[in-house]
Order: sequence, then C-alpha cells, then structure tokens
Amino acid sequence: MSRTARPLIAIPARFSATASALRFAAEVTARALVEAVWRAGGEPVTVHPADPAEHDVAARLARFDGVLLPGGGDLAPHRYGAAEAHDSVYDVDDLQDAFDLEAARRALESGLPLLAVCRGLQVVNTVLGGTLHQDMGGPGQDHRHVRHPVRLAPGSVLAKITRADKVEASCYHHQHIDRLGEGLTVTARAADGTIEGVELTGGTSWFTAVQWHPEDTAHEDPVQQRLFDALVEAARRPRTR
Repeated sequence: MSRTARPLIAIPARFSATASALRFAAEVTARALVEAVWRAGGEPVTVHPADPAEHDVAARLARFDGVLLPGGGDLAPHRYGAAEAHDSVYDVDDLQDAFDLEAARRALESGLPLLAVCRGLQVVNTVLGGTLHQDMGGPGQDHRHVRHPVRLAPGSVLAKITRADKVEASCYHHQHIDRLGEGLTVTARAADGTIEGVELTGGTSWFTAVQWHPEDTAHEDPVQQRLFDALVEAARRPRTR
C-alpha cells in the first residue's frame, strides 16, 4: 500500500433501536472513534454485522488493512460458559455477539492489526477461552463515567505506544476480565486491580486491547490518540501471514 493512501480500518457497527436523524432503527459507529481513526490517517469503514453462519467473515475482512473492535452492550454470558445472567447484563444481541466473536477470531488468525476497546477487549478474551465478571458491584464500584489513572506494564505494547507508565483513562464499563484468555498477558491495571489492558504473548501481528475508551479524550490527549495512530501505522505495513 502507498503511504499516501488511507488504510481501510473495519469497525463493526452497533445495532441501535432508535436514531432520531434516521427515524427508525439503525446501525451506528461512535463518531469519536471514527474521528480518531481519521486523525490517525486511516479510512474508518463501518461493517454490517451479518450472520457469520451465512456470510464468510474472513473473506469480508480480507479487503481491510486493520480492525477496530469497539465498545457496546454486554456479551451474552453463555458465550463464556456462565450458566446464568446477572440482572445487570444489558443490550445483549445474539447476532452482534456472533459477528464480533468471529471478526475477532478471524482478525487474530489472519494477522490483521487489531485494536480492541472495552467490549472489544471482552470479545477477544472470550474468543481465547477467557471469562468475565458479569458485574463489578453497582454504583461506586463499577467504572461508569469514570476517569482514573491506569498503570501500564513496562515494555508492553501499550507502554511503547503511549510512551508512558501511567495514563488517565476514560472508562464506561460494569464488567471486566475474570479468567484471562489463552496467550493473553495483562498490560494495564486500575488502582482497584481491574484489568485495563491485554496483549498476546509472542504474537506475530499487531494487537492490543484496552478496557477503557481512548476515543473519549483522544481529541485532546495525544497519549490516547497514539493508540489509533499505532493501529493505522500497523495497518500500513505488509502483513506477515
């Protein structure tokens, strides 16, 4: 790819029951995510979450240079082996789950550069056999509308990208990793011990995942914007697989 061309970054859409400007149900992508990818020099492309049993996700992703798995509602707990769902689980959509899980699996298998955010991190952890805490304990214990410091593991992909050992993270989640997926290493934690970042040990392709929402502050915080810059830069490079 020419370095003057914008790499195509696939962002799975999120189903929305209503969207006032469109009058009815919609498929949406957070504007802050799109703008962060655009600032980084990428071409953000919203991808329709079609049923992977009927449409080959690997073939659909083959035309892209990178993937960004965004935040969203909760994964169905049965996806990671839980017998029952906690009362706080919300916005579960089986088609959304099926597509996101397959997109993560295929991106990892093919070596596509992959940045996973919030739900996206949980999707990757689930794909790799990990589990989630379904609820962090309610108001005052979850991480909704919270900005807090997150410490990064020295030498990790996150630390190298951000050029920091601690970042100010904007969070909105009530779930987090319980058991790590196979091959994942923790690269960031909040002060309360919550896992806030992971990467693959010995991975041959570019991948990192954060539990927080870097897009929230990327427009004003160069440290957060560097995550998107790094994704797009990795998407410019020839793949090794």
